[in-house]
Amino acid sequence: MDRNDIISHQPGDGLCYDPTQPEYWSLEALREEIVRIFEICHGCRLCFKYCDTFVELFALLDKKHDGDVRRISAAETEQVLAHCFQCKLCDVQCPYSPRENHSYQLDFPHLVHRYRAIRTKQKGLSFQEKILTDPDRAGHLARASLGLANLGNRVKLQRWLLEKTLGVHRHKLLPDFARTSFASWAARSGRLATTADCEAVLFQTCFVQHNQPQIGKDTLAVLELNGVNVKCVPDLRCCGMPAWEKGDLARVREQASHNLRLLLPFVEQGAKVIVINPTCSLMLRREYPTLVAPEDRDAAGQVAAAVMDAGEFLWSIRHQQRFNTRFLTTPNGVVCYHVPCHLRAQAIGFPAKDLLKKIPGVKLVLVQECCGHDGTYAMTVDGFEASRRIGRKAFTAMQDAEAVLWATDCPLASLQFKQHAGRQPLHPMSILARAYRSDGFPESVPDDRDMG
Repeated sequence: MDRNDIISHQPGDGLCYDPTQPEYWSLEALREEIVRIFEICHGCRLCFKYCDTFVELFALLDKKHDGDVRRISAAETEQVLAHCFQCKLCDVQCPYSPRENHSYQLDFPHLVHRYRAIRTKQKGLSFQEKILTDPDRAGHLARASLGLANLGNRVKLQRWLLEKTLGVHRHKLLPDFARTSFASWAARSGRLATTADCEAVLFQTCFVQHNQPQIGKDTLAVLELNGVNVKCVPDLRCCGMPAWEKGDLARVREQASHNLRLLLPFVEQGAKVIVINPTCSLMLRREYPTLVAPEDRDAAGQVAAAVMDAGEFLWSIRHQQRFNTRFLTTPNGVVCYHVPCHLRAQAIGFPAKDLLKKIPGVKLVLVQECCGHDGTYAMTVDGFEASRRIGRKAFTAMQDAEAVLWATDCPLASLQFKQHAGRQPLHPMSILARAYRSDGFPESVPDDRDMG
């Protein structure tokens, strides 16, 4: 091979993950970066066990292109990158990433985002993608249906139509929509912020808002029992991750700008932004600062610095006198805790696991395999079977633990386990909330227990 044919592993002009820069949108620069990253991944292969993106890439190189990444066509590149569902585990694993301060600056998830952003800018979104990337609209329409949406999700004809029109697999277990949104409950219960001087505000996430308000109620109950002055902010929207999975930068920026405008006054007064779903905390903490429009960059940076996972915040006050370990009941046995991929991606440890260990009689078993759900991926015709296959290790590990309870911070992972492993995990905040109640679990905590 001629020296001029060698593909440099060092970043060149193609490296750009800031959509405010012209290079970000350059097809030539994108192609240069794709070739560079494919070449590094080809020689490394640590990510062979993750999503089908790497399976497809390595198969093309080994079976068709004799190891030459430059021979991978545009259509094949699209086929490879289409398999990425943004679990971020390749970034967690990668030794060449910015998080490792490596000179290669390899960032596969952001490469995929950039690719999809350019594609969406060129071709737009399909009808299916527009619907699936707007969970707030789906939630509003479901409540307006007065329960018919939930009923329809169980009718075979309706599911067949949903598959044909939106590409949602007919056998995918879909979450029910709540009759009353979390924000409506928060308003009725007097938990909406009237001033900006509270200690923390809750970013409940769209899933809690529209599907499982109880997780939000449990989170507030736990925080309040630990002396946290926490309030809710009206009119928060989806964090934007579903839209960003499809490369819809305009929608992400619109939703981010709206959320930042509502959250910034609290942050400026010193409040933390407590986020229930790890996907949403990842979005606010890691993605907003580089995705938003230039005029929102300062606000995004301030809010990102204030974002904390719910378990992360509670664990941070564990040495304070207000930290409450007076649990009244206990599951008294093994709790199998699944670590969401997007929690791992934030590199904040596993605070919910440590909190659950504070409950007397609880023994923790940790499962770190990807469940395969990953946003809307598992809902689609193309992703349903693949997601089940990818999640099989997690399903088996949870089942093998022989636990009295399953737990995970991710509501969509909980849904995936319910469908494919036969049991639905609880959110750690819900387990803690139950343990604080006298009727939460069958077994009482002895009065003479060590309260240290």
